[in-house]
Amino acid sequence: MLNPFDDTYFMKKALLEAEIAFEKGEIPVGAVIVIENRIIAKGHNLTETLNDVTAHAEMQAITAAANFLGGKYLQNCTLYVTLEPCQMCAGALYWSQISNIVYGARDLERGCIHLKTKLHPKTIMRGGVLEEEASELLKRFFIERRNLN
Repeated sequence: MLNPFDDTYFMKKALLEAEIAFEKGEIPVGAVIVIENRIIAKGHNLTETLNDVTAHAEMQAITAAANFLGGKYLQNCTLYVTLEPCQMCAGALYWSQISNIVYGARDLERGCIHLKTKLHPKTIMRGGVLEEEASELLKRFFIERRNLN
């Protein structure tokens, strides 16, 4: 029997978070953190709302997951995020010792891959899950934003 809780399932949950960010006028990036097929944390960009450059979706989710688990390490957890983490978020993920990172769209300019940011040696990262949906949401956001200005 197929496991209904696969990467696509959880990335769809992260996309729902990105939609919430979009509706708030935030850059539409969403994240969920999962352990044993259970979502323990959600987050979306809040940089405009909180007037805080560190309030990225991943940072929100990392804090919520650490609070849920009662500790700062996210071993055996998987982060699903709609956009490849930036250097700042990759650094925080390094320190959290998260086991897996699954992202949707690449960030070819500011992403941790392009910037060669190191992840924890035990962290496995893979991308391209619902990449088209994640990319389209970002494109739509920036097109609408340009048309407003």
